[in-house]
Amino acid sequence: MSMRELVVLGTASQAPTRARNHNGYVLRWDDEVILFDPGEGSQRQLLHTGVTATDLTRICVTHFHGDHCLGLPGTIQRLSLDRVPHPVAVHFPAGGADYFARLRHASSFHETAELAVEPIEADGQRIELRHGTLEARRLRHPVETYGYRLLEPDGCRMLPERLAAYGIAGPAVGELHRTGHLDLDGRRVTRDEVSVRRPGQRFAFVMDTGLCDGVYALAEHADLLVIESTFLESEAALAAEVGHLTAGQAARVAAESGVRRLVLTHFSQRYADSVRFADEARRHFDGDLVIAEDLATVQVPPRRVPSAE
Repeated sequence: MSMRELVVLGTASQAPTRARNHNGYVLRWDDEVILFDPGEGSQRQLLHTGVTATDLTRICVTHFHGDHCLGLPGTIQRLSLDRVPHPVAVHFPAGGADYFARLRHASSFHETAELAVEPIEADGQRIELRHGTLEARRLRHPVETYGYRLLEPDGCRMLPERLAAYGIAGPAVGELHRTGHLDLDGRRVTRDEVSVRRPGQRFAFVMDTGLCDGVYALAEHADLLVIESTFLESEAALAAEVGHLTAGQAARVAAESGVRRLVLTHFSQRYADSVRFADEARRHFDGDLVIAEDLATVQVPPRRVPSAE
């Protein structure tokens, strides 16, 4: 049975707090288990979840500021310690290759795990997965930074009443779905005549950035958008100066991009009360809103139900 959900390892920006671990997120997407931006403590946070190092199939790093990558040494070494039997792909900004090399070999260990190192070298770069496409888009931050989104191809939903009208049932339905057409009594029935398009699901991950085209490209029609909201509007000038978003800006992006479920995270340690982020976001976004908490699990919303009209 397929599973699509986000597991939050940590929600703090820059420095952890007593209540928030450094950044870290795991996306379960069918047979892919993707670790995003493992900050300090991510390996230990995994122990509090149902995710193990052996589950991981891919690691995605947005940029090489410490709160987004200092968990890499321990995570990579754990892959070898647990003798993970499958290759684990690793994506990160190509300009940070030296940082990755140093983090990968930060201390002495016996490396047995196989890492498939695939840096992101260009805006819009795509990686084909079994159940979708992983796309990277350039963001606006003082260092080279990319956000990621996972796109499932559109499918179709067969309409029982239209199938019945043509007398199509049983194995013939599967054949029609696979081949796109079926010949019946001298008449060709196409898949389009008996089905409607089913939009594929979309997941987006947007970390440290100011507002830019890449933010909107990633967020467009996302079923689940995980986005940084480091500051509140009272620090909007500071946010713009250091390349971050406020909760209000993140919420406006979600509203303008048709996001279904919005997850705000990456909170500055100056704020002890996360309710303030919800209050600010609600002024701009009336959809499904989640203020991320450490060790929480957030489901990817079910697929949109296509209309038969």
